[in-house]
Amino acid sequence: MSDFPSSKFDRGKIFAKTGLKVGSNYARHYLSRPFQNNRDEKKSDLHRSSAQQIFSEFTKLRGTALKIAQSMSMDQGFLPDEFAEVMTQAQYRVPPINKALVRSLIKKELGKYPEQLFKHFEPEALAAASIGQVHRATLPDDTEVAVKIQYPGVRDTIESDLAIARGIFRQLVTKNSDIDTYFEEIRSTLLEETDYLHEGRQIESFHELFGSGDVITPRWLPEYSSRKVLTMSFIQGEHLGDFLNRHPSQEEKNRYGQLLWDFFHRQIEKNDLIHADTHPGNFLLTPEQKLGVIDFGCVKKFPDDFFLNYLRLLPTHLQRNEEQIIELYLALDVLKSHPSESEKEQLYFEFCRNYGYTFAIPYERSDFNFGDPGYKNLIRSYTKNAPVSNEPRGSKHFIYSTRVHLGLYHLLMKLEANVNTADSKKIVSDMLNRQKKRA
Repeated sequence: MSDFPSSKFDRGKIFAKTGLKVGSNYARHYLSRPFQNNRDEKKSDLHRSSAQQIFSEFTKLRGTALKIAQSMSMDQGFLPDEFAEVMTQAQYRVPPINKALVRSLIKKELGKYPEQLFKHFEPEALAAASIGQVHRATLPDDTEVAVKIQYPGVRDTIESDLAIARGIFRQLVTKNSDIDTYFEEIRSTLLEETDYLHEGRQIESFHELFGSGDVITPRWLPEYSSRKVLTMSFIQGEHLGDFLNRHPSQEEKNRYGQLLWDFFHRQIEKNDLIHADTHPGNFLLTPEQKLGVIDFGCVKKFPDDFFLNYLRLLPTHLQRNEEQIIELYLALDVLKSHPSESEKEQLYFEFCRNYGYTFAIPYERSDFNFGDPGYKNLIRSYTKNAPVSNEPRGSKHFIYSTRVHLGLYHLLMKLEANVNTADSKKIVSDMLNRQKKRA
C-alpha cells in the first residue's frame, strides 16, 4: 500500500475532496427535485451513493478516518439507513493491503518472514478493518492463531487527522467551548488502540476476568507479537451479519442476544475493564453456542465517580425521580445549571430524561423483546430529534460509555432478540448497594 497518504496535507485534501463530492451530489439533487418523479427512491439512491463515495475515500485514509466511518455504521439514528448499510463495511470488510507488504511488515516487526515463523500463514486476509487486518495462521505446534497486522503509518496519522477534525469542529461550536478535553480522550484511546502490545495485555486481563463459561476470549502470544503485529489464539465463529444471513430460528437469535446482554452486565458486575467498542465485527457466535469476543483495542477503565453516577441513571429513571435525575445530570455535566433556571436547560433536561426513560424500559420487566419495531422507532426518534446545540455536553467518558450502551441495543435490535433482563437489573442494584456500604 505504497500510496498510503500519511501527511496532514495529503489527508486534508482527501477529506476536502470527499466533502465537495458529497455536497455537490446533494446540491444537484435538491436543484432537480421539483422535476423528479419517485422522489423517495431518488433520495435513497443519493444517500447510498454518497455513503459509498465517503467509504471509498475514507478507505484510502484508513486509521482515524475509518474509525469515524465505523462509528457511522452503528445506525443510531443520526444518519439515513443507507449510510449505515454501507458504513458497516468499515467494521471488518475494508479492502486489504497487498500480500507483499504484509510479508515485509511481519519481517520488519518480528525479524522473520511469515513462512519462517509459522507452519502455515494464509496470505489472504480473513478480515480487514480501520487500523489493521487479520490473517489465519498455524504455529509449529499446530495451534491455530489469528495474526493482526497494523497498516503502515496509521499511528503517525492520528495527530494530523485529529487536528483536521478539531479545526472543523471548532467552527461549529460556541466560542471558548472546551473541546480539547474530548479530543484528548479520543487521542489517548487511539494511541492505545494502535499499540498492539497494550492490546495483548488487555487480552490477557479480559481472559482472566471473563474467559470462562459462556464467553470465549483469545490468548495472547507475545513471542509472535510486537507493537504493530498481534498474534492470538484463533476463535471460530460467525459474525452477526453472517449469522443473520442464514435465517436463524428465533431461539438462536434469543441465545445470541442473551449472551451479549449478559456479557455487558458481567462487566458491570466486575466493575473493572469495559469492552468499549460494541460493534458487530468484534463478536462471534461460536459453534458451541458461546460468545466469542475477539478485539480488545478499545478497552476502558472508567473512573469510579463517573461509572457509579452513570449506573445510578438506571434506577433513578426507573423510579421517575426527577430531582435525583437532575442531580446526576449536573454531576455528569449533561446540564449546565438547574432546569428551572433556564429555558434551554429545561429543554435539554426534558429530552435527556425521556431518552433515559426509553433506555430503562428493558429493565422494567423480567424479559424484553428488542425485536419490537415500536421500540426501535422510539430509540431512533430520539437520536434524530436531539436538541441542536453548538456546545459540547456531558463528561468526556460519555464518548465511550455511550458507544457501549447504544452499541449493545443496536446489536439486540438487529437480532430482534427476546432477552431475560431480571438478573441484570439485580446486578446493577447489587453493585450500587455495595458501593453505598463502602462509602
